[in-house]
Amino acid sequence: MPALNENIIEHKLIEPALADEALLAQIGSTRLEPRSIAFWPLGQSGFLIKSRFGTFVIDPYLSESLTRKYANTARPHVRMTRAPLRGADLSFVDLMIASHKHSDHLDPETTREILDASPRASLIIPEALRDYAVGLGLDDRRLIGLDAGGTVEFGGARIRAIPSAHEGLDVDDSGRHLYLGYVIEIDGIRLYHSGDTIVYDRLIGELGAAAFDLLFLPINGRDRARGVPGNMNIAEAIDLACAVRPRYVVPHHYDMFTFNSANVAEFLIDAERLPEGVAAIAPKCGERTIVSR
Repeated sequence: MPALNENIIEHKLIEPALADEALLAQIGSTRLEPRSIAFWPLGQSGFLIKSRFGTFVIDPYLSESLTRKYANTARPHVRMTRAPLRGADLSFVDLMIASHKHSDHLDPETTREILDASPRASLIIPEALRDYAVGLGLDDRRLIGLDAGGTVEFGGARIRAIPSAHEGLDVDDSGRHLYLGYVIEIDGIRLYHSGDTIVYDRLIGELGAAAFDLLFLPINGRDRARGVPGNMNIAEAIDLACAVRPRYVVPHHYDMFTFNSANVAEFLIDAERLPEGVAAIAPKCGERTIVSR
């Protein structure tokens, strides 16, 4: 009998709730009432958000670029969840939003495919990354650069950038933040997508006093030894939701790469301590959730 190679771990891809043509059909057929949005997790920190006014995608990673890049290295990026779509499938996007440079959030392959497929779409990025984005071959005229505190109105939404601390509150030589989160108000729904961040001292103040419907927060934590830079862990994400008291808290940054994930079942267990009026939801990749006022 051949010796067991302990470096080989049997791994089966998690299938999205909906994918490919079925997911595209559901997105296209979803009709929303006033003061409502629908969202679909796309894996990692990626979400597709639809309102009556348009369709946004935030931090989509829909390729195998990192698996190829890190093949045969000490840190292989083995996919846990199959991509529900490819960037080229998204021909109806009005706006892309990227929180920072890391390729599981601003993937050059996915970004180029979406912008090619949706020629009228614009891309919001940290202003500090404009030169980087142009260097990827992206058209500068389609880029909307924001720094922390900046706002833009687009497609019926008001989008405000706040700092994120992917370890620290890092800035470039001009003092512009390299990592951002976004507070988005659209059709009466208010949400926060954190990008990658830990809970830093002034985060709650940056979010503001107005009530939130949704917080999208990372739960994978941090472990420099494994090459995992700073993010909230499960307890920290729940603690933040306890303090901010949104209607719903939604986890992200898990079930993408085997070396950098978290157990979403543990998140749902810890969420039992959320205060009354706050609920945790963890839809599967490709699963639709509608939130209404």
